[in-house]
Amino acid sequence: MSYAERSYASDLFAIDAAADVRAAFIRRTYAHLAVAILAFVGLECLFLNVEAIREPMFRLFARAWWAVLIGFMVVGWVADKWAQSDTSVGMQYLGLALYTLAESIIFVPLLYIAGKFGGPGVIPTAGIVTITLFVGMTIIVLMSGADFSFLRTGLWVAGLAATGLIICSLIFGFSLGIFFSAGMAILACGYVLYYTSAVLHHYRTDQHVAAALALFAAVALLFWYIVRIIMELQRRD
Repeated sequence: MSYAERSYASDLFAIDAAADVRAAFIRRTYAHLAVAILAFVGLECLFLNVEAIREPMFRLFARAWWAVLIGFMVVGWVADKWAQSDTSVGMQYLGLALYTLAESIIFVPLLYIAGKFGGPGVIPTAGIVTITLFVGMTIIVLMSGADFSFLRTGLWVAGLAATGLIICSLIFGFSLGIFFSAGMAILACGYVLYYTSAVLHHYRTDQHVAAALALFAAVALLFWYIVRIIMELQRRD
């Protein structure tokens, strides 16, 4: 996950723009984020409830999970680049749409297992917790105007270490457990703070699509590990 760090005389960073321009940019960003989340929910309902779609996905995940994971990472990188396009608004929207679709596909196994074995309350509870945390952190950043860009190096190192642990768990077949999920949820909260402050300090006022994609990625990561935490807690009961 990355954001543009270039400044243009005609397109100021939100923090430097007039108050009405900044407010309009923030509204556009969060409106696009809301649309991405609603599209994600709709796609998940489709993928999880239509057997003709779900079963081929499960066969693909079972046979080539590594390929799916690598493909998701590549698609995420491509989608982010498209969303930051300075030449085509259509390309920006295509990037956001592509990333939303990729996230909805990668979530299918987790949410299917959560719904089938965790009970009907797991996914709604995880959604409420995720939204509550996201809204709380968003209010803190927007009200304070704080710049959390200092978190960048720490988040990058922690993300790299977490990726290494995930790869090792897939190779050697061990479970990472609830403490890893809790640590990843904290990391996701760090990304939420980082990208929310970036909306103010490091995105231009014409980059609402790219900003929405970055926030959506952070919310999706947080939701993934909140779901896992709740499932782990249920297993211990």
